[in-house]
Parts: sequence; structure tokens; C-alpha cells
Amino acid sequence: MQPAQAPSPNFDDRALPISMIVLHYTGMETGAAALARLCDPEAKVSAHYLVEEDGTVFALVDEDKRAWHAGRSHWRGVTDVNSASIGIEIVNPGHEFGYRDFPEAQVNAVIRLVAAIKDRYSITRGNVVGHSDIAPTRKKDPGELFPWWKLSRLRLALPRPTRGLMDPHWNEASFLLALERFGYDVSDPCAAIRAFQRRFRPEMIDGEMDAECRMILLALLLPQPQGD
Repeated sequence: MQPAQAPSPNFDDRALPISMIVLHYTGMETGAAALARLCDPEAKVSAHYLVEEDGTVFALVDEDKRAWHAGRSHWRGVTDVNSASIGIEIVNPGHEFGYRDFPEAQVNAVIRLVAAIKDRYSITRGNVVGHSDIAPTRKKDPGELFPWWKLSRLRLALPRPTRGLMDPHWNEASFLLALERFGYDVSDPCAAIRAFQRRFRPEMIDGEMDAECRMILLALLLPQPQGD
């Protein structure tokens, strides 16, 4: 896969090694508008890649540079997520402009891109995340319609556990402690739970800890094969 070049001036130097991939949706009415913004020096935002709905991939920032896509964020103790991550913007109008399913050609292009980056930097499945995972109080993207299961079946992201689930009967404090251990910023508990649900239980996003959420989280915390 050879991306089209669309250089953005919005980057600086990394302070951390690459250990994450962060997926976003553009949240703008068109892909062209999103690409223009990501390349606008006045906007001060960027990503390493943008994936159009037809599967076209644009390279905006070299991978060895720090793109400006994550904003104020946190994942597994890392607060300079921009320094530690590759950012991928996926063209979709988002919740504000008519959120819709991601086309197959686009998802397939994302899968190829994630697979190549994950292999290049030995990134674990648990560090392939959405913007909402790293910034639960601010962001919803790539959202509940993004087909994470297609990535997880190829071992490109963590799957939603479905078998052998046991309810640990945690109270809210214990659940939040476990959620923080998994990687989330739990300073706003409801936002953190919503982000977790949006990723791992998207059919009901209510910010309430329930038995299913507890069981899914416990299963995710169990040791993963190959340390990921």
C-alpha cells in the first residue's frame, strides 16, 4: 500500500518511543475539508494518516515525528500520547454531522495500515485504541459503529470477550480501580465507563457499571497471549 502524499506542517519532535496506534474519525462534513484542516498551519492539528471512505490513504506526517492528534489524553500511564502514538484519521462525519457506518473499502484500508504499523513497532493489541479511550471526557470517536471486531479477529486489537465470563461482583470503587489498571483515565467515572462501553459494549452506552461491564473488564484484564 503506497499512501498519497499530503504533507502537513503540524508536527514536532517525539519525546517517547512509538507504542500506540490511535484511531479517530474526522468529524467533518467531507474528507476534503478534513484533509485541508489537518494540513492548515493555523489549525494546529494533524495526524500521520487519513483514510478516505473509498480506501485512499493519505500520509500527512512522517512516522518519526509527533503529529498533533490526541490532545489532552491519557492511556496506561502515558500522558504525552502524541509522542507515543501513530494517529490515523478515518473520514466520517461523526456524531455532529450524521454519523454513519464505515464503508468496507475504508475499513479494509485501515486494517492494512494498522497491521503494517503494529508490526513495524511491535505494538500490542491493548495499545491499539480509539480517541474516546484516551480522552473519555472529550471524545466519542471513532465511535460505536466502528467495527473493532474486524480488527480483533485479525489480532490487531483486543476482542470483546464473549465466553467463560464470570461476574467478579466489584463495587463501583473496585470497578474503577480495575478500569484504571486496564488503561483508562477514571477522573470522570461516568465518562470513563461510557468510553469503555463504546469500545467493548456499544449496544448500550449508559455510563452505568453493570454485571456485563464487570465481566467484560475482568476478562480483558486476564493475561493475553504473547503479552499483549
